[in-house]
Amino acid sequence: MAFVVTENCIKCKYTDCVAVCPVDAFHEGPNFLAINPEVCIDCDLCSPECPAEAIFQEDALPEGMEHYRQLNIDLATIWPVITEVIPAPADADEWDGVPDKEQYLIVE
Repeated sequence: MAFVVTENCIKCKYTDCVAVCPVDAFHEGPNFLAINPEVCIDCDLCSPECPAEAIFQEDALPEGMEHYRQLNIDLATIWPVITEVIPAPADADEWDGVPDKEQYLIVE
């Protein structure tokens, strides 16, 4: 099993989770993080650190978020690994909890 970053991370991109990941499983995109399931060791250290509550075990994804499993896999192959905490976007708190944010995901 692995953990999966879901929709609420979009435009929030807090990196508290990165600081506790012992295997560098996180990948950074312009406004979202992804977890590489090939690297994730299912330690459950990242989920409690996420201020946006956007990280879930892959077999416990909230309803409607199941496709984020494949999205994390796909994005982890194209985005670089992130190993250090960086500041969240200035408007991250305003985006925390906003529904239907997938339309704002930047993949490039």
